[in-house]
Amino acid sequence: MRDADEVLANVRRGMLPAHIYNDAEVFEAEKERLFSRSWMFVAHESEIPQVGDYVVRRVMDNSFIVSRAQSGEIHAMFNMCLHRGMQVCRAEQGNASHFRCPYHGWSYKNDGRIVGLPFHQEAYGGEEGFARKGQRLVPAPSLDTYNGLIFVSMDPEAPPLSEFLGDFAFYLDYYTNQSPSGVEVLGPQRWRVKANWKIGAENFAGDMYHTPQTHTSVVEIGLFREPKAEKRKDGCTYWAGNGGGTTYKLPPGSLEERLKYVGYPDEMIKRMKDQWSAEQLDVIGRDGFMISAASVFPNLSLVHNWPKVADSDDVLPFISLRQWQPISADETEVLSWFVVDKEAPEEFKKLSYKAYLMCFGSSGMFEQDDVENWVSLTNTAGGTMARSLLLNGRMGLLNDDQPVVTPLTEGEFAGPGVARVGYGEYNQRALLNAWADYLETPPPVVAPTVVGRRKDEGSECS
Repeated sequence: MRDADEVLANVRRGMLPAHIYNDAEVFEAEKERLFSRSWMFVAHESEIPQVGDYVVRRVMDNSFIVSRAQSGEIHAMFNMCLHRGMQVCRAEQGNASHFRCPYHGWSYKNDGRIVGLPFHQEAYGGEEGFARKGQRLVPAPSLDTYNGLIFVSMDPEAPPLSEFLGDFAFYLDYYTNQSPSGVEVLGPQRWRVKANWKIGAENFAGDMYHTPQTHTSVVEIGLFREPKAEKRKDGCTYWAGNGGGTTYKLPPGSLEERLKYVGYPDEMIKRMKDQWSAEQLDVIGRDGFMISAASVFPNLSLVHNWPKVADSDDVLPFISLRQWQPISADETEVLSWFVVDKEAPEEFKKLSYKAYLMCFGSSGMFEQDDVENWVSLTNTAGGTMARSLLLNGRMGLLNDDQPVVTPLTEGEFAGPGVARVGYGEYNQRALLNAWADYLETPPPVVAPTVVGRRKDEGSECS
């Protein structure tokens, strides 16, 4: 990565080298130093509810089978046969007790253990030639879950997921923990856009400034009750732990009135009151802020909104979870899931899904607006002029680095982290500062996995 020290120093002061949004060398550095170490979302437990259920997901160029084994335990296994490296599972999802490699017929249980090796005795001389006992598909170096969200890290020494999320877990609960049963997901919808992955992650992390401009048409057709930009401007952004997001400012009222205002029925409100902490309830009921879009570093985003779903002023909330899966410096695969409380009424689930499809997903109105901007930005960032341009990402800061507005106090905002009312690029800078931290840190050292040798022979078995 050319001029790495200068690039990262500029990013840290909020002056963004335009080419970082379309540069092959930057992308290679991200693969080597960021995505090799960070925690990455791969699936939700509701996608594999039964024994034998599996989905196949990628972490960069690495394919993983995420399965629920006979024991009920969740595994994430590198989708590569231990023999000659053929992809073991070629379907995207399904249910299987075993996976059989189509090349030479080696087979594995759904927890990864090898159970079938054709002509083991004749071809290898049995265990003396290939120690089959104890061999298994290579597991993800680290695996952990939070509220049913399944994450993996390519770093075997990764900190616990709870430590990585930190205080952002407080906000993640709003999206994924509305009742004791948790949530279920539909999807993912999956498509590719010619845009750099960081743009979407930054946008969802804190860009309230674009809403009244980019999404004007959505307002003009009357999809929302809040047609004016002030409703966004009066909200706040927050950053806590390894993530941050945006909020809307709600009209005056009690907790129940405010949750009803965004479309939640009484029975769901009751469960939220029982499920969330006093501080989580205070953010809404006392302080009047309702969570909206958010991002977990590096590339997992969420959105919560409440459009009209019928010819009336009634609104209904929806939640979406999405991942910005990098393909190259100028292309991203978007995976988008619909998220809903498992205990929600069936009619609510139906209408909430309709609201999600109208706004986001491959054909959503917000989606189309956003992607038009992101593709244009990426294309422009690939030109020679972009290498000498420093974009100003300092919204919310004065020349002496003092903030334009002071953070909210504990009495004004009950959530952890730093929250500020109004427009600013505080969260985008926080996300890019985390990005810079990873890019200046050497990649993890991972010991080789040796296949088919006994430990007493001095080699490590997988």
